[in-house]
Amino acid sequence: MIKQFSILFAFAFMALASQAQCESIADDCSEHLTEYISDGQFYRALLYNDQVAEFETTLFGGNTYRIAACSGEEQGNLIFRLFDQEGNLLFTNLDYSNAPYWDFVVENTMSCSIEAQLDLNKQDSGCAVILIGFKQ
Repeated sequence: MIKQFSILFAFAFMALASQAQCESIADDCSEHLTEYISDGQFYRALLYNDQVAEFETTLFGGNTYRIAACSGEEQGNLIFRLFDQEGNLLFTNLDYSNAPYWDFVVENTMSCSIEAQLDLNKQDSGCAVILIGFKQ
């Protein structure tokens, strides 16, 4: 019984620690959205090795958006890709040295997905945080 309680306590502690890590990274990452209004969503995932997190969102026509991607204190640790609803790649920061953010204009409202994964050359585990901001 004590062993089971110890294991349960260890998992709970690790979950709280990872949540705190993600919160800290999100706070730091929000500095990339100073001129933008947050979409109010929290896109976060704890990643290990080559895991990929996928987030769904809707982007509304007539807005300028910024996607910010962070994982840890160093910039450029997170690779992200934006796909349209048919699965066509619209952008990847991998083509831009893992840039921590990207600005773009959306002409027509669209559903899309964002994939995020760690750059294993820089980090093998951590919290992936994607923030989306917009301005009209």
